[in-house]
Amino acid sequence: MSLFQIDAGKEWRGGQRQSLYLARELGKRGIPFTFVVQPESPLHEKAAAEGLPVLPLKMASEMSMGAAFRLSRAMKRRECVLAHFHDAHAVAVGGRACRWAKVPIRIISRRVDFRLKRNIFSRRKYTKNVDAIIAISEGVRDVLLKGGIDPAVIEVVPSGIDFSPFDEVQTKDFLRTEFGFAADDFLVGIVAALEDHKGHKYLLEAASLIKRQAPHIKIIVVGKGSLELELDQQAKDLRVEDLVFFLGFREDVPRILASLDVFVLSSYLEGLGSSIMDAMASRLPVVATAVGGIPEVVLDNDTGLLVPPRDPKAMADAILRLYSDRALAARLGRRGYEVVHAKFSAEAMARKIIAVYEKIAARKGIRLHG
Repeated sequence: MSLFQIDAGKEWRGGQRQSLYLARELGKRGIPFTFVVQPESPLHEKAAAEGLPVLPLKMASEMSMGAAFRLSRAMKRRECVLAHFHDAHAVAVGGRACRWAKVPIRIISRRVDFRLKRNIFSRRKYTKNVDAIIAISEGVRDVLLKGGIDPAVIEVVPSGIDFSPFDEVQTKDFLRTEFGFAADDFLVGIVAALEDHKGHKYLLEAASLIKRQAPHIKIIVVGKGSLELELDQQAKDLRVEDLVFFLGFREDVPRILASLDVFVLSSYLEGLGSSIMDAMASRLPVVATAVGGIPEVVLDNDTGLLVPPRDPKAMADAILRLYSDRALAARLGRRGYEVVHAKFSAEAMARKIIAVYEKIAARKGIRLHG
């Protein structure tokens, strides 16, 4: 018997990290599983490098019938009893495969607080033969409920992180050395895909307000996406290109975070914000928008500062407040570090998800492993 973990992500984002963490924990527990991933994706490379049981499968689109057929054959061959889909693309392809292979248990992870689409096909993915939907926050759960999902199938399991990469960082001067920042420059960073819902344009507008009052504040933007050229042009139009630095995609995020003074997340839609937890693991004070599950991690004036979404002035004011009050910034950073270690470990996340598996399997009289 085998469990199938299916992640169709082609890029390296928070969702792919979470599925990798879960796969690691399944391996540590000796639970037989197959990790289905996009060939030559970052997730494929990282999982293979760790010796995880990877099945590369090209899932070009949600309508990939060939991929669904090949997946169903693998499921039958490996006696799959449970399939866990980690993104919407995987749900569409894997759902068909499960029907053909008669897989008895089907789990979906829901990481975003976007409203469920109104078209029938999209809604059926989350309602047809689904045993559990794992929401990464209460905010995501609320969106699912508003979308008509049965509350009995929703399980809230917060995302988790691996703390070791952040504990291993040896220096806090990496960015200052790489870019030649002055000793009194105050580095504010965001790590997020350059997509509209991440709200970078509002952060750039906040930067134009900050520049007038505190030119020593620098904005570090880590990530890539479809808005790369648009945001670069916006920075020029706002005349903030001298304080906004676009670093693109980086593998050395822990080292970058260790170099910052403040972390910011400007999203107007967000499931939980795993990058916030990374920042807290780096002892950074956080400025974030009060959307989705973010308030479950960022407690205002306790582990960070919350601001309304799409409000550049409020964001600028919060950043300037931490720039002016270093004692407050240090206190928020310390408290965030304590909270993230207590509540958001990868081990705790995996343990709770495996408990969901076992509960559903017991209800159906299915044995998951020896």
